[in-house]
Amino acid sequence: MPAPDRKSPLPLLFRRRSSGEIKNLASVSSSLLPAFGTVVDENYLQLKKYVIAPYDRRYRLWQTFLVILVVYSAWASPFELAFRKAATGSLMYVDLVVDSFFAVDIILTFFVAYLDKSTYLLVDDHMKIAIRYGTAIYFPLDVASTLPFQVIYRILTGKMRDGNIFGFLNLLRLWRLRRVSELFTRLEKDTRFSYFWTRYCKLIGVTLFAVHSAGCFYFWLAFHHKTPDNTWIGSQVHDFKHRSVWLGYTYSMYWSIVTLTTVGYGDLHAVNTGEKIFNMVYMLFNIGLTAYLIGNMTNLVVHSAVRTFAMRDAINEILRYASKNRLPEGLKEQMLAHMQLKFKTAELQQEEVLEDLPKAIRSGISQHLFHRTVGNAYLFKGVSEDLISQLVSEMKAEYFPPKVEIILQNEIPTDFYIVVSGAVDVLTYKGGMEQPLTKLGSSEMVGEIGVIFNIPQPFTVRTKRLSQVIRISHHHFKQLVQPHSKDGKIIITNFVQYLKGLKPEVLQEIEFLTESLDDLNIEHMLSNEELENAANGNGDANANGSFSQPKL
Repeated sequence: MPAPDRKSPLPLLFRRRSSGEIKNLASVSSSLLPAFGTVVDENYLQLKKYVIAPYDRRYRLWQTFLVILVVYSAWASPFELAFRKAATGSLMYVDLVVDSFFAVDIILTFFVAYLDKSTYLLVDDHMKIAIRYGTAIYFPLDVASTLPFQVIYRILTGKMRDGNIFGFLNLLRLWRLRRVSELFTRLEKDTRFSYFWTRYCKLIGVTLFAVHSAGCFYFWLAFHHKTPDNTWIGSQVHDFKHRSVWLGYTYSMYWSIVTLTTVGYGDLHAVNTGEKIFNMVYMLFNIGLTAYLIGNMTNLVVHSAVRTFAMRDAINEILRYASKNRLPEGLKEQMLAHMQLKFKTAELQQEEVLEDLPKAIRSGISQHLFHRTVGNAYLFKGVSEDLISQLVSEMKAEYFPPKVEIILQNEIPTDFYIVVSGAVDVLTYKGGMEQPLTKLGSSEMVGEIGVIFNIPQPFTVRTKRLSQVIRISHHHFKQLVQPHSKDGKIIITNFVQYLKGLKPEVLQEIEFLTESLDDLNIEHMLSNEELENAANGNGDANANGSFSQPKL
């Protein structure tokens, strides 16, 4: 059992309605999950008083609000360094308000539980939380990025100074950008948000910050040069130091964007040595930034088209195989239709979607999707809910495109199918000619005659349109029905009644079976001794056409 000051985080994911329940576990950091072997004690669901859970909804909203303030700090810090006039004006009061919110966050952090990396349990001991945060590198950097140095200087000396030292100290606020990085990391893992657009917004943000910072630093170089006219902006705008702040900012952004995009109009260019050095550094930086942007955008585009490439490769392989083996055109078209359907319905393929989930979850999904369909099938009308649930759990869902054979006449019976949606044709071949017998739709069965009598399939079954079917193997069917003697009797009764009710043209194709139906003694077939041996599957049609009772 964990120590009293350490609480397993798992129960806390579902408690505390006052703070809002976490409805999407994808938004919960994987680091908050307990280690294997952790004992979850329900007696320790509450954190200590005045301790905040790191995944508390209100705390997450607070952190998101701070990210908005970080965006302002990322813009204001380089801007105030370059344009001191704005830094000592209205922006100074905005900075004080923003700094006050981050000061509050520093205090709150001393009350936020943290995850012990060795045990993966939340620690809610006040002393341990304080020691951990107070001794970490985050604490002095958080304090340094929050202190209003210019205001403190004015309070201590009574003088208002706007020297460069305060502009560079304000750049410490850029430390807050780590919060933006953490936010994007969390959003990229959250399935509620598009990974493409999250990543795209991150790349746009990086680009805008680089453009803004470079433009501000470049203006700072010109503003502090000993000969203002001998600068990149002074040669174009005389007396720029006394002009509007926004005029200088516009020129700075124009130069930065033109340089980043390598357009190079030549109207704004480096004049003195310092500006030339800065230009060289910025252009080298732009090479790396451009490579980063192109690489990330390429990955996003390629990732979105990966399935398309895989489908084209699979189709090309089918075409080569069909050409090499001289397959008939109709068979080749069926192969192509099946492959295209496989990719179009990839997100609907039950097995591929559910294969990594626990069996209990897979069974629950199958019950939700197919329980009613199986219950409506004629063979299982009147059987117990337990047997239907067991059958549904073992069934596999598949899609078939139009004009594709699900069952071939005279093939070995291994599975039977229930039509979930769509429609199929039941066909037979006489003298090499195809003869349609009947059409089946939702909740109707195909292939069960061959499976139950253990004979080659008497009919060909072909889809009329896009169809979804569920199938179960002969082996699983026998295993599930064997312990249910009463349900086995109902199934045989339903089956015999179904055979007697078939259309005459269908009965003609299985005449060797129907001749024996009138002589069939159902009660004898389902005696206790027969039910115990029902799974042996010995019943078949002999070579002379005589009939033995069906076996499950």
